[in-house]
Amino acid sequence: MDANLDDALDVFQAVRPRLFGIAYRMLGSASEAEDIVQETWLRWQGTDRSVVLEPAAFLATATTRLAINALQSARVRRETYIGPWLPEPVDTSNDPTLGAERAEALGFAVLVMLERLTPTERAAYVLREAFAYSYPQICDIVQLSEPAARQLVSRARKHLAGERRREVSQQEQRRLLTAFVSAAKTGDLDELERLFAEDVVSYSDGGGVVRASKFPVRGRETVAKFVRAFHTHFWDGVSVTETVANGQPAVVLSKDGTTMAVLTVVASADGIDQVLWMMNPHKLAAVTHRAA
Repeated sequence: MDANLDDALDVFQAVRPRLFGIAYRMLGSASEAEDIVQETWLRWQGTDRSVVLEPAAFLATATTRLAINALQSARVRRETYIGPWLPEPVDTSNDPTLGAERAEALGFAVLVMLERLTPTERAAYVLREAFAYSYPQICDIVQLSEPAARQLVSRARKHLAGERRREVSQQEQRRLLTAFVSAAKTGDLDELERLFAEDVVSYSDGGGVVRASKFPVRGRETVAKFVRAFHTHFWDGVSVTETVANGQPAVVLSKDGTTMAVLTVVASADGIDQVLWMMNPHKLAAVTHRAA
């Protein structure tokens, strides 16, 4: 029995990064994704593995279906979430694609947009775009016909394409983020406005746990004045550490050895389109070690 369980663990560990990658893209939460992966492991232990022809497919199917159910519950909780909801950042400095074929459906802006899809649409899109699953495989996982699965992916693509802008290179994104942090720390209003796109939006996710704007702040002048308004006290004694979160440049902000925020920007040819302040302490565990 122990030998059988050891074999089961070896099989599970071999695909674990992919399972986490699927669950994280479905839920936008590293902690909830870990729970899903753990539940998948428990189910794998209790399965008659002698009849499973393709263990990797079995585990991916179990993870996706658990994530669909979890997302339905998560959406009810997020309806009462205090302030803007942003994904839980994950450190991708060592794994830019987070266990996937591609880094698709990993960036913050896309994860926020994925929240507008149905759980099944989201699953089909993630499996196809990030993990390159074939449509017959997707059909088996989400239990739909192939035409229906193709329609789900097509609908999701169109929905996202209508909202996405062509993002700049990571090098340019890093430059804009560095320039933003510098201007934010000094309260340089002119420089902030110069960096922003006309319709820039600042989202602050404090989850009602820490002080943060409970509403998105919109527009070049308004966001610049908003950032300037708290520069004298917010940045005092704060250490800034560069990192790569969700496949994009970010900074970890810490004070007295405690991580207080992960900050990043989303930028296009027009400048910075979004400023994302992830400040809910319950969402910072996956990047806390970076500030240590």
